[in-house]
Amino acid sequence: MKLTDITHEIWRLVRAGSQLHRMPRVLLEFDSNLHQEHISATHQSFTKRHPRYYVIRNKTVGIALINLRQFKTADDYLDTVKRKDLAGYQARRASARGYQVKTIDRNRFIDDIHAIHTSTEVRQGRPMDDAYRVKETAFQDLPHFSYFGAMDDKQQLVGYCNLAILGNFAATERVIGNKNNDGAMYLLLTEIICSLIEQKTVNYLMYDSYLGAQPGLRNFKRKLGFRPYLVRYSLA
Repeated sequence: MKLTDITHEIWRLVRAGSQLHRMPRVLLEFDSNLHQEHISATHQSFTKRHPRYYVIRNKTVGIALINLRQFKTADDYLDTVKRKDLAGYQARRASARGYQVKTIDRNRFIDDIHAIHTSTEVRQGRPMDDAYRVKETAFQDLPHFSYFGAMDDKQQLVGYCNLAILGNFAATERVIGNKNNDGAMYLLLTEIICSLIEQKTVNYLMYDSYLGAQPGLRNFKRKLGFRPYLVRYSLA
């Protein structure tokens, strides 16, 4: 690791430590009845020792969550992100350009998904993982997942999100799209958030780490309304 990277990492940890006392705490409940094998494996992954910071569990400190219970309606949420510097404004721009969000069968978009994966060599300052370069030949859907796509005005897939219902919370399993300034990914996530609020089946939405994200991705999450939480888990 380069000296500049080490310095950045130390500063990030100091900043994270200073925020711990301000982070809300939450218990997220896994429900193995949804899918025994996947739920158990995900719970184990979330609660194992952190790969870099052994004293904490993997997904417990500074996790990006939206408390969906604070919104009675989707419009209540949209009111909180409607400013020009937040996600609602970008989502409206995307909608005006003809973008739409739909649930998708990923097997109908294998070429588009591969094109998205290989559309850039670097994301958030890091090289793309080699796994993204391998073109999938078929996708297997899981019953507790939903698959959302952002479509342009020609009905081409430009971004997608795999969303898992894990218990009293949902979590993004993958969020990725073409890099442009059209706001399509903001539209994709705001539509998902609004859908979850209206369905009232989960209390929280997780989007991986907040404090551990690169600055660009952390800012993306902030604009959508995600905040860092201290998380405990249970498994039923």
